[in-house]
Amino acid sequence: MTRVDFAYGAAHRLRMACGTAARHVGAGRRLLVYCTDERRLRRFDALLWEFEPASFIPHVLAGDPLADQADVVLVADAATLTGTPPLGWLLNLDLDCPPGAERFERILEIVSGHEADIQAARKRWAQYQQAGHDVRGHRLPADHPAVGNQHGA
Repeated sequence: MTRVDFAYGAAHRLRMACGTAARHVGAGRRLLVYCTDERRLRRFDALLWEFEPASFIPHVLAGDPLADQADVVLVADAATLTGTPPLGWLLNLDLDCPPGAERFERILEIVSGHEADIQAARKRWAQYQQAGHDVRGHRLPADHPAVGNQHGA
């Protein structure tokens, strides 16, 4: 059974995802990031380069020759995700559940205050529960740097 953690109330979903990726890399974990929305994935890729001026989060697209060594691997489609070794942890930036969710030890979901993001997250929550996963919700504290009135789906 996969554990799925929803962190909700993020001011900017992609910036929060960068912080999440940085924390996991700092803890020595490798991470897959899944998103079929090409524009969103490109924005996330760009943010990883500039997220913290004094640091860099090593990342590549799945299929890159360095994917076996990169700390963060970006996956843009379902076929590639199912063919990529799971690495244990997945950060889902897609609006749908990732295929093969049961292959992962943990799935991380970040939800902004944007209404479309909230509605999509509710659907994913229900789908994860129906599939028998251990689903947990975590409200981000109001003083968290990624919480506020901005919308970052």
